[in-house]
Amino acid sequence: MKRRALITLLGSAVAWPLAARAQQPAVPVIGFMHPQSPEGIGDALRGFRQGLLETGYSEGQNVVVDYRWAENELERLPALQAI
Repeated sequence: MKRRALITLLGSAVAWPLAARAQQPAVPVIGFMHPQSPEGIGDALRGFRQGLLETGYSEGQNVVVDYRWAENELERLPALQAI
């Protein structure tokens, strides 16, 4: 194998996986912040997830939800928002 052909082959082998990864669409991320705990808002949380499903979003499939809970400590909200 000639040197130029080997370099081209190796370059293609490295570039192809990078190009394949770059073409994947970004998954949207939704931030969900609440002053209580998940146990305190069970019905609302179920409604939120149902609304996602009704609009075509499935958690973990085509959308990521970042949940943050203040656990009834309202002074934690600004720090949770800044993360």
